[in-house]
Amino acid sequence: MATAFSSDGEAALRRELGPVSAAPRGDLDGFYEMGRAADFVRDGGFRKVALQFPDELLADAAAVAARMEAATGAEVYVLGDTTYGSCCVDEVAAAHAGAEAVLHYGPACLSPCRKLPVLHIFGRQPLDIGRCREAFQELYPDRQSHVVVLSDVVYAHAMGELEQQLCPEYPNIVFSRVVCEDPPGPTLPGEVRQFGRRFLVEAPGGLQDCAMFYVGAEGLALTSFMLTWNCCPFSSFNPATGCGRHETLNINRALMRRLYLVERVRDAQVVGILVGTLGVEGYLAVLQHLRKLLRRAGKRSYTLAVGKPNPAKLANFLEVDVFVLVACAQNSLLDSSDFYRPIVTPYELELACNPAREWTGNYLTDFRDLLPGACAHVELPPAVSAAEAVPDISLITGEMRAAHLCDPLVPQLPPSTTLACRDQTRALAEISPAASFLKSRSWRGLEQHLGQTPVSKAVQGRRGIAIAYEDEGHEQ
Repeated sequence: MATAFSSDGEAALRRELGPVSAAPRGDLDGFYEMGRAADFVRDGGFRKVALQFPDELLADAAAVAARMEAATGAEVYVLGDTTYGSCCVDEVAAAHAGAEAVLHYGPACLSPCRKLPVLHIFGRQPLDIGRCREAFQELYPDRQSHVVVLSDVVYAHAMGELEQQLCPEYPNIVFSRVVCEDPPGPTLPGEVRQFGRRFLVEAPGGLQDCAMFYVGAEGLALTSFMLTWNCCPFSSFNPATGCGRHETLNINRALMRRLYLVERVRDAQVVGILVGTLGVEGYLAVLQHLRKLLRRAGKRSYTLAVGKPNPAKLANFLEVDVFVLVACAQNSLLDSSDFYRPIVTPYELELACNPAREWTGNYLTDFRDLLPGACAHVELPPAVSAAEAVPDISLITGEMRAAHLCDPLVPQLPPSTTLACRDQTRALAEISPAASFLKSRSWRGLEQHLGQTPVSKAVQGRRGIAIAYEDEGHEQ
């Protein structure tokens, strides 16, 4: 825990940085698909366009922006530091610039956006098709194997050629298609639409009889796939190393860790809802859904917008017992081992607070699946009185806890004291209990003291880095 909040900085000083840009400078047009991007801007008649780059491609941002302005005549803005994860479209930063559309470069979670038109340009990362085919043949020697091929979006451009080489040998192989928007129309029998992928399974037992072959490096996308489709054996091919392997991640052990977090939610009294996205469609609906669940479960909730969560930020909220992160499917599985309080997903919170939802072995990482009308939505059971609630035992503390799914008409709290007379005109002022509590404790955060700080001339400060200023060890 100590290293999560402070360090001596030696690791940062000795870290060796590799090249920032993954794209060759002489092939910007091919790597960034400049022609397709320019057609998108011209056909849409957009006059202001935002270009969103991840950190590893930011070195090419100026050159790409200059070419886009010359090709389209539009005013181009570069979004470097994203508000949340770089895989999500940052509509908040684009709105600050008044952009009418967003060109999203690099890896993407393909979560649907709410407002702005978006064009995804993944970047054509190189893939050795021959070596990938050989790795697949080594991993699946049985030519009748039912295998679904998934890929990172940056290798999607090469899947057509790989399919042409493998399909003649493997008649039961299925290649997924990357779709940036949900296709219209009902879902066909055996069709899977998830994580921006679409494929049709024709195996007798459905998806459970299929193996998964993933083309891409180990990361959040692969972890999300393995947790969601945990009934399928996984293997992968890493294009960077040219090696294929059977994935050895103990998925049951990972699920046990997530189920332990569900028990932590059941024991919690105060839950912090972390807003991890403002651009994914349905985030407002899931916030309301989570508040309703917590209110029916007798828990207090606070909604927090902290941008990218880190241990130092969340350590300011010591009163919160557990956090729930509302983010895209890839960023919701946050490893909270370095945090002061655990961080769970909306699905784990619903497992803890909705008695009608039972653990079936399937894991959901997309919060939109929990909303009313979605495929995995489960209605709350009828409310019961406090006398009829069935208590249970905490698996962590061993103490008895009551099931708080009580009738909302029965008062659970004392009469509200948040309204008080402000002046003689009988105007009402709201008094927040949370604000009153924070005011009473010794540390309250940054206070501006406007007009109370004396004005002084600017003076030269210290020079150097914080670990060793130039004037340290010398008298001023």
